[in-house]
Amino acid sequence: MGFELDRFKGTVDPDFKCNLCNKVLEDPLTTPCGHVFCSGCVLPWVVQQSSCPVKCQRISAKELNHVLPLKNLILKLEIKCDNHARGCDAVVKLQHLPEHTEMCDYTPAKCRNKGCTEVLSLGDMDAHMRETCDCRPVGLCESGCGLMLTLREQRLKSHCCLRTLKAHNSALQCKIISLDREFKQQTIKANKREKALLAQLSEVHSELQMTALKYQKKFTEYSERIDSLTKTVAFSCKEGETKSATVVLLREGGSLGFNIIGGRPCADDNDSTSNEGIFVSKIIEEGPADKEEGLQIHDRIIEVCVSYGGS
Repeated sequence: MGFELDRFKGTVDPDFKCNLCNKVLEDPLTTPCGHVFCSGCVLPWVVQQSSCPVKCQRISAKELNHVLPLKNLILKLEIKCDNHARGCDAVVKLQHLPEHTEMCDYTPAKCRNKGCTEVLSLGDMDAHMRETCDCRPVGLCESGCGLMLTLREQRLKSHCCLRTLKAHNSALQCKIISLDREFKQQTIKANKREKALLAQLSEVHSELQMTALKYQKKFTEYSERIDSLTKTVAFSCKEGETKSATVVLLREGGSLGFNIIGGRPCADDNDSTSNEGIFVSKIIEEGPADKEEGLQIHDRIIEVCVSYGGS
């Protein structure tokens, strides 16, 4: 709802004032038409009136936007402490006001001694509770209940063991009820959390199963491909076994229809003899060797027998 002008050190820029409360802007919001107000001033207005407070156009709360650059400038202004009227003379930057107020010795607080209704400054709290508070503890009752006596009870001799025990028992019952309620709430939260975790675990488990099935399928496919390749290679190796064959070629025009090349041992092959000899390097098309049961490229020539026919 804005900060009072007289709390600030020096003159405040008029642009820092709210158009509704005429105080220094607190958490400024701007309208689509460019007017700036405190968030605590403009939000209730827009919700109820559905218009800009200047009444220049109709707007909704969703159209209000924060003005961060303006807010940052205002937070750097120096302001008097919230407890200035109670005696605090501190002047701090507005951005540091909450931290100062929390620790300020002049911040009002209620006495923490049970039964005391005094409200005093934080700086005076310890001395009050130890030295002047009528409800401060002064010892234990020696009449039978063993509970704490206050200064007022000791002074007025108004302590009643039965009444005090009843009050103490009632306080304990209230505490038990409160703890039981909190326990039930925590149990409900824990059960909801457990259900959510179990649902997540089930989802992850299902996802893992689907992934496992997917990879199992791929593994099966790859295994089948490997088996197929293995059989192909084995078949090829079996086909590649050396066998001898006799081929009869009829010379036509002085050529047998193929070319040969001399082989030599390979240095990296332990079985060097398999690379030695004379091999077919080319089959001439439609020549004597170019027939279904004729020679093939890479065939090794083991022996050549020449037959001369009589005329």
